[in-house]
Amino acid sequence: MLDNIHLLTIEEIAKEIKKCKKCPLYQTRTKVVPGEGDEKAKVIFIGEAPGEEEDLKGKPFIGRAGQLFSKILQSVSIKREDIFITNMLKCRPPGNRNPSKSEIKTCLPFLEAQIALINPKIIVTLGNVPTQFLLETTDGITKMRGNWFDWLGEIKIFPMFHPSYLCRNESTAPGSPKAKTWHDIQTLKEAMDDL
Repeated sequence: MLDNIHLLTIEEIAKEIKKCKKCPLYQTRTKVVPGEGDEKAKVIFIGEAPGEEEDLKGKPFIGRAGQLFSKILQSVSIKREDIFITNMLKCRPPGNRNPSKSEIKTCLPFLEAQIALINPKIIVTLGNVPTQFLLETTDGITKMRGNWFDWLGEIKIFPMFHPSYLCRNESTAPGSPKAKTWHDIQTLKEAMDDL
């Protein structure tokens, strides 16, 4: 799909993404959201697609859910600049609807190139869309989250709730999604410290 994409730098991949017109989403986007962070990161966080704020600014996870995401990272002293953050899709689906399978497949070479270049030890999938796609499962995030899965040899996948889901589920009571996320982020931090 993209000639020699695996030989490109993160910046060059981002330039290719900005030129992309391979699916109809290019017609409704304001800005593409390639992703950002350390291209030598040991951990990549993958969401499903940019939201409204992200589409306006061209940066991942900066809206209401993104602000919560930053607080979750800060709670265990993970710095955004030490990880890489991206999405399955690089353009916002209208109305923040879920990405279609064809949109994901069209956009996949960009994500694959990012993963190949960064070569992380851990991929954190945020929510159902990236978790189900990468792990080829129909199981939901509630069942998958907080567990480790082997993926492509050396890489581990660790699913977590998407921050937008946590914004809709305010409770912090034991057993709530927010309480489970607190446990999951601590588990992740311990694994990161061991790398």
